[in-house]
Amino acid sequence: METIKIGIASCLLGNPVRWNGGHKLDRFIVHTLGQHIDFVPVCPESECGLGIPRDTMHLAGDPAAPRLVTTKTGEDKTAQMQRWAKKRLKALDEEALCGYIFKTKSPSNGMRKLKVFATREQIFYNGVGIYARMVMDRYPNLPVIDDGMLHDPGLRANFIEQIFTLRRWREVLAKRKTVGRLVYFHTRQKLLIMSHSQKHYREMGKLVAAGKSLPLGQLYARYEDLLLESLRLKTTIKKHSNVLLHLLGYFKKQLSADEKQEMLQVFDNYRSEQVPLIVPITLVNHYVRKYDQPYLKEQTYLNPHPLDLKLRSSF
Repeated sequence: METIKIGIASCLLGNPVRWNGGHKLDRFIVHTLGQHIDFVPVCPESECGLGIPRDTMHLAGDPAAPRLVTTKTGEDKTAQMQRWAKKRLKALDEEALCGYIFKTKSPSNGMRKLKVFATREQIFYNGVGIYARMVMDRYPNLPVIDDGMLHDPGLRANFIEQIFTLRRWREVLAKRKTVGRLVYFHTRQKLLIMSHSQKHYREMGKLVAAGKSLPLGQLYARYEDLLLESLRLKTTIKKHSNVLLHLLGYFKKQLSADEKQEMLQVFDNYRSEQVPLIVPITLVNHYVRKYDQPYLKEQTYLNPHPLDLKLRSSF
């Protein structure tokens, strides 16, 4: 797999670009995720010329189109930020990003629930940072998260699963478009998609089956939309349990009665939250190797991201 690049708020890498010259180093991002990811750091405030140190800022006005205002002097920095951001986004086009990590609560770089001061008395809590909004508008299918969400085990796993899947999809896009290549890719992702959404699993299956009746460009574009839309939906213990029972069917002619009972017991332990997902997944992978199960050997679901990230060890 080629290098995975993701955009990130520069301060999260330990760079001293905050308003007071400080940083917000995130050790998981740098020391764990950084073993597998190349980061493209961006600090909107410092890069657009606001300097370090600088006055703090906040969002003001209409939450749907807020202004970026300095706290002490009340200067409107919206136009300056937007002019810089347009140029920065053109440069980011060349990076082929697979995801973006924003900075929570930042009036430029926050992606959700920011304070917007409509008046002195009226405050909304549904704002989006000026730069973050422009990123998400330009790349609507790009997996995004902020550092606050990243500390939720489920949201973290979901985001990282998205960026690794998008990297695999980009490898398909780098080759000549054919229905056969799409079918091969989809076949490998089936259980992964099922663990997020049965609805999308069925819809994507119908789309691929009817692939020869559609122009290839339209087919690929629609498939990408559905793929990334499905992965944005959170997995749950119930969804994973359904997938585990589904894949058990591929062993029905191979497992002994004792082995099948062992699998069902471990699946039940997971469903009742006595063990994390890595336990049944490890057992399934054991039997995939033991019986050389060809279909499951190809399933991304069983190995969607590096094991040392430990994303399936906490739930």
